[in-house]
Amino acid sequence: MKYTGAQILIESLIKNGVDTVFGYPGGAVLNIYDELYKYKDRIKHVLVSHEQHAAHAADGYARSSGRVGVCLVTSGPGATNLVTGIATAFVDSVPIIAITGNVGLPLLGKDSFQEVDIAGITMPIVKHNWIVKDVRDLAEIVNEAFIVAQSGRPGPVLIDIPKDVSAAVCGYDNGSQTNKSRYYKFKDDDINNVISLIKNSKRPMLYVGGGAVRSGANEEVKKLAETLGAPVALSLMGMGAFPADHPLCTGLIGKHGTITSGKAVQKCDLLITLGARFSDRVTGNNESFAKNAKIVHIDIDPAEINKNIHADAFIIGDLKEVLTKLEKHLPAKIVNEWGSDIAVLKAAAQKKSGRKAVLNPGFVVRETARLLGGTAGSIAGGSAIVVTDVGQHQIWTALYFPFKNGQKFLTSGGMGTMGYGMGAAAGAKIANPKTPVVLFTGDGSFRMNCAEMSTMVKYNLPVLIIVFNNHTLGLLRQWQKKSYKSIYFETDLEKSSPDFVKLADAYNVTAFRVYNEKSFTIALQAAVKLLNSGKPVLIEAAIDKNEK
Repeated sequence: MKYTGAQILIESLIKNGVDTVFGYPGGAVLNIYDELYKYKDRIKHVLVSHEQHAAHAADGYARSSGRVGVCLVTSGPGATNLVTGIATAFVDSVPIIAITGNVGLPLLGKDSFQEVDIAGITMPIVKHNWIVKDVRDLAEIVNEAFIVAQSGRPGPVLIDIPKDVSAAVCGYDNGSQTNKSRYYKFKDDDINNVISLIKNSKRPMLYVGGGAVRSGANEEVKKLAETLGAPVALSLMGMGAFPADHPLCTGLIGKHGTITSGKAVQKCDLLITLGARFSDRVTGNNESFAKNAKIVHIDIDPAEINKNIHADAFIIGDLKEVLTKLEKHLPAKIVNEWGSDIAVLKAAAQKKSGRKAVLNPGFVVRETARLLGGTAGSIAGGSAIVVTDVGQHQIWTALYFPFKNGQKFLTSGGMGTMGYGMGAAAGAKIANPKTPVVLFTGDGSFRMNCAEMSTMVKYNLPVLIIVFNNHTLGLLRQWQKKSYKSIYFETDLEKSSPDFVKLADAYNVTAFRVYNEKSFTIALQAAVKLLNSGKPVLIEAAIDKNEK
């Protein structure tokens, strides 16, 4: 049969299991949108308010579902508006397929209207990209894109389709489903080296990152920790890979991490790193990080081995597969010298839990978790998917939300992208319609993405949005206080801050403004009822700007 390029694209997406595309139309992709209308019973299109949020929504869809997220935008500014979202997905290893339109083939390279070399622009922030110059290559390119995005260390890819290619006609055979199987190979010697270090260790510790979440290795991580009796510290991306209430969990590691994790890393003699990349936010000074420990590094990406921290032993492979094999070589229980040290460190840290405020961020996060986290009285659907933007609220969420084993935490870890949250929350809710989704954001981040309330209203997405409003860029304010003599230049937002409750009302979103614990609890209970009726809800929580 003869198909247009636009038809071939959509058929290929459906063949690869795509049920949702996030996008924004434009001239260079109207052929594709015309076909999307005809295919609307087979594939859903979600219209966002800004192209950047199409990428973030595809990202949130992918992180929360384990599937590939897909976004579609036009050429020129539409394509360049995707760049931040693509970079966010690249650094955090999220499989998304970005599809951009472009001017017709004869107009490429001539500074035509809304022409941009998006393949050249995105080359450093994708696993691979393609410019489709022949419609006969399109189906094969789409199939290959799905394989590349998911294989090895996952990540974004980009397909650029000139307008005349999407209109061109050729024969198309809707063949078999793309083979998405992944194979990892590692040697027995690699396993033996790690086993040897474990057996010689007296104070082993696990440092767990996003690779554990992506691999679905939560139970394997838990089993290894309990076999070794090893404390477990988590990166931002690793939240949810190990239960926060487990006696061995020391919480967030690094610059904004817990006292317990920081001290445990300095006391351990073997640090087993699982699917994490030793970012500077974790290690600080590389020379003094885990200075008394041997390092084991297990990761799917060979480029991460010895990149930042030297590994005394390493294994390259899928974490779930590696840990399954590793466990077979270990006894049921290994006795170490930690004793009660971790419990003592955690108790001491609790005593230093911070200042008393009228409305404490920790209270807001914990109370939200109590109602949305799958406990008695929570929204039906089990543990909430937790999303954040970037700033103080992100760290408060990581520190105070009692993540359960396997619970999803969606945040921009490597890029630190303010404005990530609303798009990601919408994508997560569409991918998981029966699971509660809560977005913790700050007033600075929310100003960057508040227009996506229109997306949530249009598609009836019951997302709980909690805005920590301290009228400042709080994390920058902390640094200005510590390192810049308390000169708060251009971080104070009080005079330029909108009324978020009125703004929400303009988008037909019910909103509450709260100032203390009692009013927050009342608002949260009212929000739960509204969420159950299928509506997004916003709670603006007034936080002291000096809260750290």
